[in-house]
Amino acid sequence: MQMKTTLSPMLSVRRGSQAIQFYEAAFGAEVVYRVDDDSGAVVAQLSASGAEFWVADESPEHGNFSPESLDGSTCRIVLVVEDPETVFKRAIAAGATEVWPVDHRHCWLIGRVVDPYGHHWEIGRPPS
Repeated sequence: MQMKTTLSPMLSVRRGSQAIQFYEAAFGAEVVYRVDDDSGAVVAQLSASGAEFWVADESPEHGNFSPESLDGSTCRIVLVVEDPETVFKRAIAAGATEVWPVDHRHCWLIGRVVDPYGHHWEIGRPPS
């Protein structure tokens, strides 16, 4: 069997366990793999309807800083979903902050939030 090439972002956060709970509530993510160390730090692989990403407590000693430590995020994550308005509202209810509402932009139906850990998410769908 040939292995499929994938790309999965690794989100550095503070309060990893709480971040996992946020992504579960906001995006319906499920934990695929999780490791907790003795200090309480966590590394976890999550899947939101098959879209996989990782969450890990920041580790400055290894050069992994959260947006909170950097005073902002260096990238945006595009979450493509069937119903952007519902997912957007669920993210806001879970604790995300609206950057701009779901609207038609560049032929997409898309909105943008920042999660409580400083990561920016564009939630949308391309034209049909």
